[in-house]
Amino acid sequence: MKDGQLGAAIELVALSVWLGAAILVATVVAPAAFAVLPSRTVAGALVGRILPIIFIAGIATAIIAAACEMTVSRSGLSIRLMAPLIAIAAGCAIAQFVIAPRIERIRVVVGGPIEALDSNDPRRLMFGKLHAFSVLCLGIAMLGAVAVIAGQFYAARKSDRAVRSSTAITA
Repeated sequence: MKDGQLGAAIELVALSVWLGAAILVATVVAPAAFAVLPSRTVAGALVGRILPIIFIAGIATAIIAAACEMTVSRSGLSIRLMAPLIAIAAGCAIAQFVIAPRIERIRVVVGGPIEALDSNDPRRLMFGKLHAFSVLCLGIAMLGAVAVIAGQFYAARKSDRAVRSSTAITA
């Protein structure tokens, strides 16, 4: 296996594992926690312990993928190649280091369950907006991962066709 192929394989595995974990948390763990735990506060605390792992892992995965991309790309790095990786890292970093601390500050100020606040309370409204932005950031990061994975499969298929075509010509 050539360095480029190894880099592409590592990139694909890292992104696939992270994307799978993010999808599992977003579609199974979080909804299940809110469905079965005794309160939304407890469910939020559980999900709040899991999301930082997903976000930090997303940043690390984007860095690993960028390093692998450097071994794969013969023509140098382009914005087309790096944009989805930047989306992963930025989405996760914003969610973890900008939005999550703001959500935590609201929880501390409220000092109790957010759902106990009046639906028009500015703190509850801000909590809802921040939560929506956090979900958006994770979604953007996940779409970035899908774009890179799809690009990897497209490039592999294109390369395979070129190899088959050159083999047919020389045969």
